[in-house]
Amino acid sequence: MLEAAGLTAVEETVYRLLIATPTASADEIAAQTGLTYEQAEGVLAALATMGLASTTDRQPLHFTASPPDVALLPRLQRNADALDQARAAVTDLLESYRGTRRRQDAGQLIEVITGAEALRQHLRQLQDNARHEMLWFCKAQYVAMPSGSNTAEYEALARGVRYRVLYERAFFDDDGAVDNVVSSVGAGEVARSVPHLPLRLAVADRTIAICPLVPGGPAGSPVEPTAALLRDSSLLEALTALFERYWEDAVPLHVSDSGTVSGTDDSPGAAPLRETDRRLLSLLIAGITDKAIASQMGLSRRTVQRHIQHLMTVAGATTRMQLAWQAARRGWL
Repeated sequence: MLEAAGLTAVEETVYRLLIATPTASADEIAAQTGLTYEQAEGVLAALATMGLASTTDRQPLHFTASPPDVALLPRLQRNADALDQARAAVTDLLESYRGTRRRQDAGQLIEVITGAEALRQHLRQLQDNARHEMLWFCKAQYVAMPSGSNTAEYEALARGVRYRVLYERAFFDDDGAVDNVVSSVGAGEVARSVPHLPLRLAVADRTIAICPLVPGGPAGSPVEPTAALLRDSSLLEALTALFERYWEDAVPLHVSDSGTVSGTDDSPGAAPLRETDRRLLSLLIAGITDKAIASQMGLSRRTVQRHIQHLMTVAGATTRMQLAWQAARRGWL
């Protein structure tokens, strides 16, 4: 059990005997362990060299055990530090190895996946191995995973993986799709909607992705899906950038207390704002300060800021500049 501290099985046995008795000589250790006198003497000397035992004044020579916390914990810490350094070195070597192989062998970058069952297994594995974030393009008419069948998402969300999912609007016409989104958002998924998505896509931790190579038929069609598993590469970076571009323009989806999804019917021509909100927004985009807006509208400055924060939430914006862009795109003014 103490191999991690650098002890052999025999050394551990002798050390445990010393722990259980005030002092012991080589003869006594030999009698209790079946070792020869010379073997017992050698083991005791080794323990003394490692700081796990020390000699006493008794004759013949006796040994006593050093306290385990003093003798073993520092050794374990040193070994743990050395293991961390070795692990970091192996990670660097692995990355260098992969980089070299990628330049020489395209198979290190792209793996072809054929068939719905194989695709399901790879999507499951992709999510099981994710540690930080999953990015998804969800198109209508599932190919490999019916709505509600992706239990790997709930498991990943539970361990802290962030999910950002883009749904094209036709997705919500599929059976069970709305209930699936309600459950996923309730579990922690961040969802948005766009009119149309160019392809299906799943990206894990920005280092590995699955996307179609050729269009596949919906589930039940005779055309089996053919997809690619992409590892860290310029192509993967391009797909991740494509996701972020669509995400920026998408409409945030919200789940009400009654379990309904809102946001899917927003359109650039819609103007779901009250007259007060539109007036405030026009002043804000014109560059008027919060204080001046409050004065012109007869509101307190805090109320103005509260209105602006609400508008940012509705638009899915994190800055006022993004709010202005979204307001123009959606025809709110």
